[in-house]
Amino acid sequence: MEQPIEMNTLSQILEKLRKKGIDNELKMTDHGKMQSKTLDKIYTPEDLNIVKTYRFEGMSDPGDSSVLYMVEDSDKNIGYILDSYGAYSDNDGPAFADFLKKINTVDRDEQELFR
Repeated sequence: MEQPIEMNTLSQILEKLRKKGIDNELKMTDHGKMQSKTLDKIYTPEDLNIVKTYRFEGMSDPGDSSVLYMVEDSDKNIGYILDSYGAYSDNDGPAFADFLKKINTVDRDEQELFR
């Protein structure tokens, strides 16, 4: 019988990022921009590129459903935006989704990001 392939969990990806020194979460501000408290920067969508997207779906708990967007700013700093989706989303209203839609996407290979 073939062994199942282990799926990455959100906590595994976040731990991998932490070990690489990437502990830079961006969160939506009241002014409709993203803020990195780690880097003390505020971003517009034009300041960022989405370089990788991970989607996690809970097998038994819909509260486990989330998306992790890895982003890179114009100074090549890597960070991430985390969002639960559906009824469990922390981001009310259309501002968060509108912001994400405006970010340029440049998909990168995972090996390139975690060197």
